Amino acid sequence: MSDLSIQCKIPDLNCYNANMTKVYDLHCHSTASDGVLSPEEVVMRAVTNGVNVLALTDHDDTSGLAAAKAKASLTELEFINGIELSVSWSHQTIHIVGLHINPETESLQSGLETLCQFRNWRAEEIAKRLEKKGITGAFEGASQFASGPILSRTHFARFLLQQGYAKDMRQVFKRYLVSGKPGYVPGKWATLEDALQWINDANGMAIIAHPARYRLSATRMRQLLAEFKELGGVAIEVVSGSHSKDDVHNMAEMANRFEFAASVGSDFHSPDNQYTDLGRFCPIPSKCTPIWQLDRWKEIVSSSQVSD
Repeated sequence: MSDLSIQCKIPDLNCYNANMTKVYDLHCHSTASDGVLSPEEVVMRAVTNGVNVLALTDHDDTSGLAAAKAKASLTELEFINGIELSVSWSHQTIHIVGLHINPETESLQSGLETLCQFRNWRAEEIAKRLEKKGITGAFEGASQFASGPILSRTHFARFLLQQGYAKDMRQVFKRYLVSGKPGYVPGKWATLEDALQWINDANGMAIIAHPARYRLSATRMRQLLAEFKELGGVAIEVVSGSHSKDDVHNMAEMANRFEFAASVGSDFHSPDNQYTDLGRFCPIPSKCTPIWQLDRWKEIVSSSQVSD
């Protein structure tokens, strides 16, 4: 991790802009996908960390939302139904966060079922490829780390780490689970158009997750943002647990250039990583428009309060 990254991810609640009256974390994971805490535990950790508004955004799955929302209703935390959809775009996997979604939307659930089927096949294929390299029992081993319906690369990484094949999660991915390595299986995910359609059908708001993580040239990044905007995307994650200080600056410039709102999220998976803990990250640059200041967001919140 770079010095800039460490400087940016100060684990201090005072890192927020002084004019922010609430602390938002709009991207995190539970055991419903590849997190290590249950949905209820994620909610309580957010409360402990001083988060006021939380979105649970598990990978391609909404099964944890009801439990998280029920737990949040016993606290002062404002809870948002979310999702993180896997997308194949330009031979890369891109993640799209959907906020304020109606998880019961038929087209969304139908799309998630398709993604789940691919995930199941991919998990079996990862295990087969690892076995060819002499690593046996990977499917069963990874399954022991999965509490929900999703079996992801992260679960395989935890198994490999447990077996001593690497010293940390970053190293195990680099050695076994990325392109060109023994356990890598190319993604065949949703199209960007389909993902945006599912989120829009569910009356949600679409955000590109951690855009600085993608290995895209400046030209390809502009193409992604332009296509995303044309399809109805409203924001990008300017601030992410995986963004360095320079990344935040660059993504703020991109957000303003394409007239996107700025979202913020820790991308929390585990308490073991202090740099991606709930509510602990850089402030949104003052030149950006936070997503919660959009009229659409305010309308959704107002409508939700009336229905409650």
